[in-house]
Amino acid sequence: MPRYDNRKLFRYDPYLGITIISLLLVGLLMVASASMVISDHRFHHPFHFIMRQCSYAITGLLFGWIITRIPLYVWEKASKLMLLSGLLLLLLVLIPGIGHLVNGSRRWLFIGSFGLQPSEWMKFSMIVYLADFLVRHNDEVRRRIWGFLKPMSLLCIVAILLLLEPDFGTTAVLTIVTLGMMFWAGVPWHRFLLLLLLAGSALTALVISSPYRLTRLTSFLHPWQHPFHSGYQLTQSLIAFGRGGVWGMGLGNGIQKLFYLPEAHTDFLFAVIAEEFGLLGSFALVIGFSFLVGRGLYWAWQASKYEEGFAAYVAYGISLWFALQAAINIGVNLGLLPTKGLTLPLISYGGSSLLISCIAMGLLLRVGHEMTVLKRQKPIASKNRSPRSAVKRRVY
Repeated sequence: MPRYDNRKLFRYDPYLGITIISLLLVGLLMVASASMVISDHRFHHPFHFIMRQCSYAITGLLFGWIITRIPLYVWEKASKLMLLSGLLLLLLVLIPGIGHLVNGSRRWLFIGSFGLQPSEWMKFSMIVYLADFLVRHNDEVRRRIWGFLKPMSLLCIVAILLLLEPDFGTTAVLTIVTLGMMFWAGVPWHRFLLLLLLAGSALTALVISSPYRLTRLTSFLHPWQHPFHSGYQLTQSLIAFGRGGVWGMGLGNGIQKLFYLPEAHTDFLFAVIAEEFGLLGSFALVIGFSFLVGRGLYWAWQASKYEEGFAAYVAYGISLWFALQAAINIGVNLGLLPTKGLTLPLISYGGSSLLISCIAMGLLLRVGHEMTVLKRQKPIASKNRSPRSAVKRRVY
């Protein structure tokens, strides 16, 4: 049976595409609203941040469109190279003189005026590599302890490099995404229980050994005890939620972004959204992210149904990544989680985060495209075929 030629027509997921564009536009609007005053104060130009964010968004959309044109088998072949590049960047950022120290953390590599966070690329490349690994070693991962320990050893190396920056937020996201992808692959739950006990004990010892870490991790529980010290950022965020109420104060009418709430256009942009658009606007944004993640999980399910293992793992990993990062960012803004430097994907200001997010969304759209083509071909997946043999059937 001849294959459907999809080179003439790209069958993208319109629901996913519209959601991505909508979130990007909301992000640009709110970055403009939250950053104009601080931009004018720092650079004597009210549109400094929004102009940079627009350039990142345009570049990200261009990269994302290019990604949608690249078949999944190319990513599968390039997964090892992507992982090595991520590890190399994580090593480079730790070298004094190469990695730049910002707010006490060495997380940035500057190329001219553009700042690159290697941790953002590491999240993406780790998902792609792990998807390829789980397809190639599916039986070993599910049935043998050594197959389970191989990706865990890699995760430990990456986590150590991230903690040296330090970047606890990215470490947590990457750890949960890795465990989630392995659970999707069929790893027995009791292995996760043992790992969680060991990791929990190690993290507890790490936190208790440093009073600074303990204070930072517990200050969110009682922010009003130190409203001008450790709890300042969170109290200002909670005030923004209180001021917004149900309907909000209106676009541009927020007060907390006027030098009261630090990092209002980056990590705490959700608080500005809550102040200006209220509970309803915040809820609408949560629904938008829920729909984006839901479409990603839908394509992961479709890929697994057609025995396209690599596509399924990639879609699931990206969906879990966006769900976790959005949930953590919103939880931090609400005072439900300790303060972490994680952006709200596609929304918050930041070049590295926005570019990598657009690239990830482009790959997710590619998964949806290839699954749509397979559905139109009406393939019948044989129960006797292994996931690996199914992945070798390519869509061109």
